[in-house]
Amino acid sequence: MPDRSPFVEFDRDQWSALADSAPLPLTAADVVRLRGLGDPIDLAEVDAIFRPLASLLQMYVAATRGLHLATGAFLRDIGARTPYVIGVAGSVAVGKSSMSRILREMMSRFPETPSVALVTTDGFLHPNAELQRRGLMDRKGFPESFDRRAMLRFVHAVKSGAAEVTAPVYSHLTYDIVPGEQVVVRRPDVLIIEGLNVLQPARMGAQTPLAISDFFDFSIYVDAHPDDIKQWYVRRFLALKDTAFQDERSYFRRYGSLSAEEAIVTASEIWDTINAPNLLRNIAPTRGRATLVLTKGPDHDMRRMRLRKL
Repeated sequence: MPDRSPFVEFDRDQWSALADSAPLPLTAADVVRLRGLGDPIDLAEVDAIFRPLASLLQMYVAATRGLHLATGAFLRDIGARTPYVIGVAGSVAVGKSSMSRILREMMSRFPETPSVALVTTDGFLHPNAELQRRGLMDRKGFPESFDRRAMLRFVHAVKSGAAEVTAPVYSHLTYDIVPGEQVVVRRPDVLIIEGLNVLQPARMGAQTPLAISDFFDFSIYVDAHPDDIKQWYVRRFLALKDTAFQDERSYFRRYGSLSAEEAIVTASEIWDTINAPNLLRNIAPTRGRATLVLTKGPDHDMRRMRLRKL
């Protein structure tokens, strides 16, 4: 019976074998430096999963460049090439930030894409004062807590070929936008945009019927079972309790004195009342919009890959 799926599926071994001759430009020390707190990703995982992924993306970037040249020749207008934009979506604590940092580092070490920038959509959250004014502090990370117009203006400028575009900076320590700080993007070869809701479609009835995902050239959704993600979230909370939450500047300083048992209860409650509803209602439904879905097992290793056919 013919395959009628618009996707091609790979297991871990099949995926790993796709680029067995491609170089691995990172070291074990690089991976330790780039991975997030509580994320056990190691060089073996990078070799098995990221090496084929980086090789695939290099092919997509090269093909897009060729299409740009051919289209420019046809239209008799070789305008400036715009950055190749990759969106990375997924739940809190699923490991998308580690993935984005490692992917940026790997791609920047290939001669074809020496300039790779990374922007997280956390910087486009409304400041805490505005969230409090709107009664949204308990819905931070939900689509309505972001300045969608600012995000659209940013990615629109990037894909318009602007020489320099800026984005706000968010501090996970103070849990707020950092006044006066910006990320500056200067027409990189590749721009990675990472965030919870980057694959959200445009809102019905919105004044601007566009979503930032409309400007993506490639998108990745990092997937896992919600029960597994909850366990990872709780473990990360426990690690933060003994590290970042001890900092007097931390917004979550009050959690630093909790016992381990109290911290588990608190983290579980936060997950059940905020992060799980956001995942199930807003984030997971966007999975089908991704070009590539990477699915993790309970131990954080990638088990399955689903790539959209061209």
